[in-house]
Amino acid sequence: MEIRSAEEAVALVTQGIDWLAENDSSLYCDATAIKALERQLSRFECTTARAVASFEQSGEWDRDGARTGTAWIDTTCHLPKYEARAQLRRGKALPELPVAAAAFASGDLGAAQVDVLVKVKSPVTQEALARDEAMLVQAGIDLKFAEFCRVVAYWEQHADPDGTEEADLARQARRDVYLVPSPDGYLGKMNFGRIEGAIVSKELRRLEEELFLADWAEAKERLGRDPRPHELARTPAQRRADAMLEMAVRSASAPADGRRPEPLFTVLIDYPTLLGRISQIEGGPVVTPGSLLPWIDEALFERIVFAPNTRIECSVTSRFFTGATRRAVEVRDLECQHEFCDLSAEKCQIDHIVPWSEGGLTEQSNGQVLCEYHNRLRYERPPPGG
Repeated sequence: MEIRSAEEAVALVTQGIDWLAENDSSLYCDATAIKALERQLSRFECTTARAVASFEQSGEWDRDGARTGTAWIDTTCHLPKYEARAQLRRGKALPELPVAAAAFASGDLGAAQVDVLVKVKSPVTQEALARDEAMLVQAGIDLKFAEFCRVVAYWEQHADPDGTEEADLARQARRDVYLVPSPDGYLGKMNFGRIEGAIVSKELRRLEEELFLADWAEAKERLGRDPRPHELARTPAQRRADAMLEMAVRSASAPADGRRPEPLFTVLIDYPTLLGRISQIEGGPVVTPGSLLPWIDEALFERIVFAPNTRIECSVTSRFFTGATRRAVEVRDLECQHEFCDLSAEKCQIDHIVPWSEGGLTEQSNGQVLCEYHNRLRYERPPPGG
C-alpha cells in the first residue's frame, strides 16, 4: 500500500495500535512480540523526536501564544516539561549523530542510549565523538544499559579529561538533602555526588539486608517454613525507610571514637581490554581520578592488574575462590554474569566456568560472578541447545 501523506501514515499506525489495545495481551506476550514491540517503540520515539525538533523550528506553536514548542507540547499533550525537552534535545542532536540516528530509527538503539550520547556531546568532544561514534553505538546495541553507560563514561574521560573533572566537582557541589513535614508525614529528596552517594547507599543497603534477614527469621519461625516475599513483615520500601531511620539512631548513639566509613576505590589495569585508566568506586560507578584526591587520607584503595597467563595469588588447587582471586573476579565482572541478572558482585558467588568436578582450576580466568539462583540454575538445567 502506497502512503501519500503523514495523515495516512499516522492513521495506519493508529489502526495497528488499536488492534493491540482491543485484543487480549496474551496474543502478543511471547518473546518475539515483546522484542518487536520494544523495537518499534524506539523507532516511534525517534520519529517523534525528529518531529518535535522540526515543530520547534517551524514556529507554529507561536500562533497559540506559546513561548516555545515544548511549552505548547506541555500544555496540549500533557507531557511533563522534562520529557518534552528531552524529545526536543534528541531531535536537535540526531543530525550531528548520524550513526546513532540510523540505529535509533531502525530500533537498534533506544532513547535512553541516545540521551547518554547526547549528554557527552560538546565542542571539546565533537571530534572524538565523530571518530568513535560507531564504536559507542555498537556498545549501546551489544551491552546492557549500565555497562554501556560505563563505556561512555570512560570514553568521555579520555575525550575531555578536564571537562569530566570539572563536571564531577560541579556534581559534588550540587549535593543536597532535604526532609520536610507534610500532611502525610515527612517527604524528602537526596542528591549526592558519586562518591558520597556510594557511601550512603552502601550503608543503607547493609542495614536493609540486616532488616531483611530479621524479617525472614521472624516469618520462618511464625510459619514453620521458608516464607514467601509477601509473607514478610515489611515490604522492601518499608525496610529501606526503616534502614534510614536506623542510620539516624545509630549516628545519634555512636561513640565519639567511632570509625568513619572508608570508601573503597578500585584502580584497575587491564591492558588487553582497555588502553587507559579505570577508576571506580566499589559497586561500579565511574569516578574521575581528580575526585579521589579529597579521600586520599580516609579511603581504601586497591590496585588490581590483569595480565596474560597471570593469577592473583590463590593456589590453583583451592576448591573455593577467596582473597585476591575472588576480588579480582568481582571487580572484573561487577555483577552476576547471567544475561538476565544484574545483582551486584558482593552479593553473588564465584562460579567455576569449567566446573571443579571436571578439572577446572580455581583461577581468575576460570571464574565468573553468578548469583546463588543462577549458579544453582546452571547445574539444574541443561544449557540452551543442549
